[in-house]
Amino acid sequence: MRCRYGDADSPQFADDVHRALRVRAAQHGHSTEAEVREILAIAVKPETRVRLGEALAALGRKIGLTNEDFEVIHQERDKTPAAPLRFE
Repeated sequence: MRCRYGDADSPQFADDVHRALRVRAAQHGHSTEAEVREILAIAVKPETRVRLGEALAALGRKIGLTNEDFEVIHQERDKTPAAPLRFE
């Protein structure tokens, strides 16, 4: 279920907290709702995220993989087409 700001803008916020949110929103040029969304996003998102491609490339460099290694893998891999998915 998706939470709407209207659900959060309830007596669950103390008056001083709600007032501080309004002030902070005004300082940032946001609506109070946008400010709450921004605060929540910052609070729950990691500062840095792992980028899978970059992580794999770094691992390959660390263990010394070369383009020739990948060519051998490409030549030796099973090229049989995968069976189509069945949704029954």
